[in-house]
Amino acid sequence: MADTMLRGEPLRANTVRHVGGVYGRSLLAQIRAITEYPADFWVMASAGVMWNVLQFAFITVLFNAVPDVAGWRYHEMLMLSGLLIVASGSTALLCDGVWSTGTYVLKGEIDYRITRPAPVVVQVATSHIGMQGFGEVGVGLVVVAYGWIGAGMGAAAIPAGVLGLACAIVIECSLITMLSAVCFWIKGTNSVFAFVMLDLQHNAMTLPLGLFPAAVRIVTMFVLPVAFVNFVPVAVLTGHLGPWWLIGPPVAAAASALGALGVYRLGLRSYDSSGH
Repeated sequence: MADTMLRGEPLRANTVRHVGGVYGRSLLAQIRAITEYPADFWVMASAGVMWNVLQFAFITVLFNAVPDVAGWRYHEMLMLSGLLIVASGSTALLCDGVWSTGTYVLKGEIDYRITRPAPVVVQVATSHIGMQGFGEVGVGLVVVAYGWIGAGMGAAAIPAGVLGLACAIVIECSLITMLSAVCFWIKGTNSVFAFVMLDLQHNAMTLPLGLFPAAVRIVTMFVLPVAFVNFVPVAVLTGHLGPWWLIGPPVAAAASALGALGVYRLGLRSYDSSGH
């Protein structure tokens, strides 16, 4: 089974179940380890809460001075910001270990992961959990819910909202995984490209995309599809984009996931252990 995974042959149903089981058990092991130190957990979770409460406060202060931003009102902007917070926090909970890819490559710690009967990317992704993600996801969901109610969204829109949320998490995790895999070629302990993507998101994607030049809109929608994390689903739900745009997030999620797996696989093929 390990050999099949490494060669990239098609996964059978039992292999998919095995990989899913490994992933779930690894995450549960990390959670059990975290709960052994409750003080650390609450400190980190609180840090995630405080940072995003400040962002909520900024939006509130902004809309005390202006009625809307490029046609977007207060509660719509809260949904935009809250969905991004949930997606970012989810990466800390679901695949935070991929940030250590560069360190594992430099130290040769990918070696023994290659010999295990599970995909290397799954082992690396579940090697760590960012405890701040618990606070971020909690705050993000509250902000989205508050914005949803304030914007007058009804129960009929919930399926589309759940679809957008699921796609947002898949896209965010996939893009960070893909950009972290660049460390297989550009040796370094940190993925500069992943940090640049997050900086782009927190500077551009918490505002309506129409405020930015066409080049930025093209890049964020068709090159590095961060717009499909929060802007497109929220714009569809609030009527700023037509309903046919709802097909965009699932397509972007599938493309991002396949891209992440492909880039990570190519990185493993070029991996030559430490000292080379």
